[in-house]
Amino acid sequence: MPNTKSALKSLYKNRKRRLQNRIQMSTTKTLIKKFTRMVDEGKLAEARLLIPQVAKQVDMVASKGVFHKNKAGRIKSRLTRRLNRATAAS
Repeated sequence: MPNTKSALKSLYKNRKRRLQNRIQMSTTKTLIKKFTRMVDEGKLAEARLLIPQVAKQVDMVASKGVFHKNKAGRIKSRLTRRLNRATAAS
């Protein structure tokens, strides 16, 4: 346990921030999985409609510092590339 009052406050703040970060990360990962599943199943029209939502969520998480901005760019790039390859193949 923390020894000082300020350290105790920091502990509470860190727990609260950690919970918020986990919620944001979980939501983002769920959206990414949903998009990936759509592309794999061949639902390309639905996936094309979903990609702006995924990109927006990833950018939002990156702006809050949960993901690094380069990681956000890498995720968006890979998802877009995956959709484009699936579209070209079909």
